[in-house]
Amino acid sequence: MEVKIGVQNAARELHIDTDESAETIEKQVADALAAGGVLTLSDTRGRKVVVPTEKLAYVEIGHGTIGQVGFRS
Repeated sequence: MEVKIGVQNAARELHIDTDESAETIEKQVADALAAGGVLTLSDTRGRKVVVPTEKLAYVEIGHGTIGQVGFRS
């Protein structure tokens, strides 16, 4: 699953590839926002990304495009 996180006052978004389901990620985001702490997600390589919830602009959850090269029609 591919997750894109927009952070306030940052020019680039964070891209995370994870093995978690969309429902699990959505629940983690909702729980972090309700608690007012930090959002912690881990990627497929075992690295963790920690973002303070007050700095979240958006979280986009979707499937990534794997192995596509060139033009798509």
